[in-house]
Amino acid sequence: MPRGGAASRSCGTARSCAVIGAALSTRGEGWGRRSVRRPVDHHPFGPAPGPERPRFPLGNVTFSRRGRGIARGAGPLRTARTPTAPPLERQTLMKIGIIGAGNIGGNLTRRLTALGHKVSVANSRGPQTLTALAEETGATPVTVGEAARGARIVVVTIPLKAIPDLPAEGLFDGAAEGFAVIDTGNYYPRERDGRIAGIEDEGLTESRWTERHLGHPVVKAFNGTYAQDILDRHRPAGDAERLALPVAGDDEEAKKAVRELIDELGFDTVDAGGIDDSWRQQPDTPVYGLRGGVEAVERALAEASPERPASFRG
Repeated sequence: MPRGGAASRSCGTARSCAVIGAALSTRGEGWGRRSVRRPVDHHPFGPAPGPERPRFPLGNVTFSRRGRGIARGAGPLRTARTPTAPPLERQTLMKIGIIGAGNIGGNLTRRLTALGHKVSVANSRGPQTLTALAEETGATPVTVGEAARGARIVVVTIPLKAIPDLPAEGLFDGAAEGFAVIDTGNYYPRERDGRIAGIEDEGLTESRWTERHLGHPVVKAFNGTYAQDILDRHRPAGDAERLALPVAGDDEEAKKAVRELIDELGFDTVDAGGIDDSWRQQPDTPVYGLRGGVEAVERALAEASPERPASFRG
């Protein structure tokens, strides 16, 4: 993001916050199991330390409380409201590819196979290292180049520094028409990823940087979600304790597909805007690691500052 001075913010109601200064920024996540300058029981690397939002959870809308979201535009951030949509019908079972078998990728594999989806899962070490996960879940272990074949949704959940190591061509060969790519990534320049010039000097959000390497639009989700919550904190629609996740993306059809899938997984979602707005859910923002419902997530997104914290600069 551009490096200017700290953003000036003024909040009116609990529902809206004018953010002055348009700047871009975000962070990434992954298939490594190394700790990232925070307790090892955070986000993809393990269970969260407590019921409230911690400082550093790691990561990766729907249609419950549907129609709510964060509106994009040149002016102040506004909470968008539309009439409540009819309930979703059960999503059609589909093929899902997961690239990365760390805590987030592994737990998504567990939940999605439990819901009946056909999951192919890959990691950097080869399918022979995924035998235990395959036996536990019924997922199919594959190479990275095979993960997307036939997939309606592909999840990329590896460390940001490993994104350029993915195949430059053919990564999504054979994917279903109109497939969506979920990016769960966060940028940890000091603890894991090293300094990435495209993010810090060019002002790209982490997901925009990832998208350019992948050569396909991405939807940012799960980046501030605790891995264990995917298994333990899913709730039926309408449950008072149902958590909400922010989801950002430019392709509305892809974002809709991802939101529907997250709804099926047992979480509400809030539309966090496009990929250039995804700095609102990066590490050390109010929504990052927040365990809250739709209103809490909307409020946290509105309170975010585009200024990158010093602790997240390389």
